[in-house]
Amino acid sequence: MNLTALFYAGIMIVTGLIFGKLAKYVRLPNVTGYLVGGLLIGPSLLNIVKESAFPGLQIISSVALGFIAFSIGNELKLSYFRKVGIKPLIIAILEALFGVIFVFVGLILYFLIVGKLDNTNIRFALVLSAIAAATAPAATLMVVRQYRAQGPLTDTLMSVVAIDDSVAIVLFGICVALANALAPNSGSTPIILQILTPLYEILISLIVGGAIGLILVLGCIWFTGRGNRISLVVAAIFLTIYVVDLIGGSSLLACMAVGGIFANFSKKYDEVNNLVYFVTPPIFILFFVLSGAELDLSVLGVVGIIGILYILLRVAGKIFGSFLGAKSTKADANIAKYLGYALIPQAGVAIGLSLVATQVLNAEMGSQIRAIVLSATLIYELIGPIITKVTLKKAGEIPTSTIKEKQLIKQS
Repeated sequence: MNLTALFYAGIMIVTGLIFGKLAKYVRLPNVTGYLVGGLLIGPSLLNIVKESAFPGLQIISSVALGFIAFSIGNELKLSYFRKVGIKPLIIAILEALFGVIFVFVGLILYFLIVGKLDNTNIRFALVLSAIAAATAPAATLMVVRQYRAQGPLTDTLMSVVAIDDSVAIVLFGICVALANALAPNSGSTPIILQILTPLYEILISLIVGGAIGLILVLGCIWFTGRGNRISLVVAAIFLTIYVVDLIGGSSLLACMAVGGIFANFSKKYDEVNNLVYFVTPPIFILFFVLSGAELDLSVLGVVGIIGILYILLRVAGKIFGSFLGAKSTKADANIAKYLGYALIPQAGVAIGLSLVATQVLNAEMGSQIRAIVLSATLIYELIGPIITKVTLKKAGEIPTSTIKEKQLIKQS
């Protein structure tokens, strides 16, 4: 029996605990400490966690993202949307769309200036810019939880990051379809079918997640023990991840659907959610330390001007899109002012889309896009949680006193 995975898991949890505590002492979010600790023990630095161990540990990421998506889905309550209407949807569409537009326009201008604007580089710009739409919900959720943030900005932020992945998948599908249509030897598949393909992924994910969510609601009526109900949630998330992966859907969207159905239709929602809250910390620590270990510092040296443009323009586009969405829907002033800054993190979905990009473009361009996205992930994941904390604090939705932060340290 090979127990190496248990050794690495133990090392990562201890590393997360130590660096999470150190992060609190310097008033940084826990998740930043987890990522830095993972980076330190990963192949890029101390190499305690070997790169060869990553494939065997990937199930940790799948499970953690399932719980994170479930928690975010719990925020999608119909009572909230009845109160605020479609504001979060409009904001999510615009922040994702302008993230794509800013990057695409910037890249086209760059290629025009350097005299390399041709069909191949237009396709490159389409595919890379499409990845800019994606936002990672995991780091945002951890910051909100750690600092117990509450208020209009927090509520909108959680709704927007939940909707964002669906919008990102659709925009990526459209851009890839356009890139394929511009290919010299483009296939016979009609462009409309290529655009509609991502809708299948979204629809099938929501159907599976909704069905398992209903089963979870009924199960919590039948099973009354706290241990049984926690077990039901764990089983629901595990089965959702497996089934959706089997049929080509998105486990993130499906697990969000499970959480959304459960939050809206179960009378035991608060009780069960509080129980789950105390089960997930070691899973989340493992996930973020592993994410940090997988960050490769060497990619920073190969991104070039295009990578810098992507990193800066994506953030600018999301800030502008959030501002425009909030203004057009007459949302709270703090939402217009701060929301875009809390949408910086980018990780799993973007990396997954970059793998698809290698199949759309030639090998050289595909590798370049992957290097750029990995570099952006390294930067976004390290600074994103810090900016999210500062943003929520400036909006007055987390305590500003040092007394509160000392209390958080004592409770950890």
